[in-house]
Amino acid sequence: MTDGGETGGPEGARRFLVPALRAAASVLMLGLLVRRVHLSSLLPEWRPHGAVFLGGALAATLCGVVLSALRWQRVLVALELPARLRVLVANYLASLFVGNFLPSTIGGDVLRVGRLSGRNGDAPGTFASVVLERLSGWVVLPVISLIGLFGNPTLLRLGNASRLALAIALGTLALLLALMIATASPRLGGRLAHNEGWLRFMGAVHLGLDRFRRHPGAAVEVLVAGFAYQLVVMLAAFLGAQAIGLDVGWTAILAFMPAVAIAQLIPVTIGGLGVRAGAVLLFLGPLGVGAAQAITFDVLLYGMNLVVSLLGAPAFAVGDRGRGRPTASATA
Repeated sequence: MTDGGETGGPEGARRFLVPALRAAASVLMLGLLVRRVHLSSLLPEWRPHGAVFLGGALAATLCGVVLSALRWQRVLVALELPARLRVLVANYLASLFVGNFLPSTIGGDVLRVGRLSGRNGDAPGTFASVVLERLSGWVVLPVISLIGLFGNPTLLRLGNASRLALAIALGTLALLLALMIATASPRLGGRLAHNEGWLRFMGAVHLGLDRFRRHPGAAVEVLVAGFAYQLVVMLAAFLGAQAIGLDVGWTAILAFMPAVAIAQLIPVTIGGLGVRAGAVLLFLGPLGVGAAQAITFDVLLYGMNLVVSLLGAPAFAVGDRGRGRPTASATA
């Protein structure tokens, strides 16, 4: 992985074409939903305590960034690549800024790998840490969804919404299990660690599984941090829903928002904009959430992410001053 590349020729054109197509897809998907509502209904009624809920949602979103960096740190410790939490938080904020504001296909995760590997001198291990940190969410999100569904059995009787949420949760866990089985073999996974593309991804998973087998306590730490992170993200969504007057309970957020989060990972639109609104309408529609409210909720979640991402502008502009000085130890 590199932080840059040539900008001319077909590759350069693709760097600008992909973001443009994703922006167009975002506008198209939101447009299809907006056609079903009156524009005036997109603005929620002002409620005196709405600002309090909104402030809480923003605070939870920022707290989620810190917890995601903590989850990354626990993975790095398992891979014997310790790093300071403040460094990881700065890199995470910078990566969010890159992903949300810069017209580039480099991506925030590549920035994280490039900056941290400049410190520890281990690009393959750092790449593996980012892959495993992301992959832990595929364990946590389905479990949270199942807890919400079975914790409130009435949510299992909402027709297609219930069936699809259950299918996404179980299907995600099944795919994850298949991936782990495929990459666990030293003969297969061990040969892929230094390849490129998706083969490198498989090798990273193999490396992580090998380390976690030797240090099971580290795997527990990663999962605990992962649950804390995702629950705070769910809390931000719940508070955001309360801010705009959505009558959606906590268990419904736990049951359906993980499915929304998984759906929005489909790289079709910018930040899941539009995809998330459609998924919210699909899953929360049976609970009384209309198209206008789904769009407002979608824009609110995206807007909160953008606001927090702006905090990464200084970290991106300053760069990584520790680059080239591998860390010997890590403290929080």
